[in-house]
Amino acid sequence: MRSIFDLTLEKLEEELVNNGFKKFNATQVFEGIYKQKHTSFLDITNISKELKKYLTENYSLEYLKVEEKLTSDTADKYLLNLNDSFVEVVLMKQSYGNSLCISSQVGCNMNCAFCESGRLKKQRDLTTGEMINEVLTIEQYENIRIDNVVIMGIGEPFDNFNNIKDFLNIITCNKGIDLGSRRVTVSTCGLVPKIKEFADLNTQVNLAISLHAADDETRNKLMPINKAYPISEVLKAIDYYTKKTNRRVTIEYILLDKINDSKEDAIKLANLLKGKLVYVNLIPYNSNSTDFKRSSKERIEAFFDTLTKNGINTQKRREMGKNIKGACGQLRAAKEKQGE
Repeated sequence: MRSIFDLTLEKLEEELVNNGFKKFNATQVFEGIYKQKHTSFLDITNISKELKKYLTENYSLEYLKVEEKLTSDTADKYLLNLNDSFVEVVLMKQSYGNSLCISSQVGCNMNCAFCESGRLKKQRDLTTGEMINEVLTIEQYENIRIDNVVIMGIGEPFDNFNNIKDFLNIITCNKGIDLGSRRVTVSTCGLVPKIKEFADLNTQVNLAISLHAADDETRNKLMPINKAYPISEVLKAIDYYTKKTNRRVTIEYILLDKINDSKEDAIKLANLLKGKLVYVNLIPYNSNSTDFKRSSKERIEAFFDTLTKNGINTQKRREMGKNIKGACGQLRAAKEKQGE
């Protein structure tokens, strides 16, 4: 049975009209499941018995099951059961609201050397409904409102582009979850054609690009995608995006001890980004089963200072989730190992 959460408002309108109902019924259903948070079609009071019967027989309205939860002062991590596998989300408790980092795939094929989630290869894409359900499940489980959503968990979002488009449609729809576009961020490791396609959507959704190196030799070792789309191509895509949208791009940069964290690396990065509508987010590394180590505080500070002195808008990401297997894929990997 298909999840009702797979359907944008426009797609639901089309399906209802094709089955003898009115176009406005789709808005009633959307408001019932997203505004009133009904978990049964029978509880939506302003629709007919016939429509309730049709919806119940043809669509699922079930939330996901929380399989496991790990808690810290700054972040909570959840393992969600998809029936055929598991996926992770992280809830970050911040001064400006509750931010949820969600996943877009079961596993990942990008094979970044430092990343835990890529160690379990991609099994499949998450459906639109499953991604929406990540948000709804945590809202219900914790009885909170999610204020910001980041698609930066397991998977490469732009490798699941069509489902991501529908997800963004639903989560920003004023009849749906109604989250402001600027409160949603999509992160990519650098799929250049999709960055341009995303720019052409002309949304106000934020874009983050995982760069993690300032030269192709280093990035090739860390991120195999660089062999297909080297740094020069990523930078051209950034220029295309910022010219098209006039929106600033976040450059994600994980600092790895003595790999990409020298002052020389910082100068290279500053030279690459000078004059571009970007800012750099420096990320302390969450150690996992790889051999990489996080940079020392001294090297992080020196890298930060070098960028700022060279005119690059830079921030250090507040460390969250270190003691709850915060790196993407760690909790799922542990669960999958238990099942072997």
